[in-house]
Amino acid sequence: MAQRSSYPSDVTDDEWTFVAPYLALVCEDAPQRQHALRAVFNALRYLVKTGCGWRYLPHDLPPWPAVYQQWARWRDNRCFEHMMADLRELARVLAGREAEPTAVIL
Repeated sequence: MAQRSSYPSDVTDDEWTFVAPYLALVCEDAPQRQHALRAVFNALRYLVKTGCGWRYLPHDLPPWPAVYQQWARWRDNRCFEHMMADLRELARVLAGREAEPTAVIL
């Protein structure tokens, strides 16, 4: 894919360093991969941020069927759930709390 202008929804290098391990279900350079994971993730972020439909993704992003298919794989493998659980633990530790909650309100 040709070099494109960035969108405000594009993932930063620091954000990508955090999320990439959760999204790499197979090697980044797997022979069947036609679009870079980062480009697909940026397309998904664009979709979520703008609220556009799948078919309305800009033409300089990967095609919507490729983005949808990869999103479905990530969803089925619970990639975002695992990422959010680890992010929650990290936020708790950085706040000086235990990684896991010790009490629950019923």
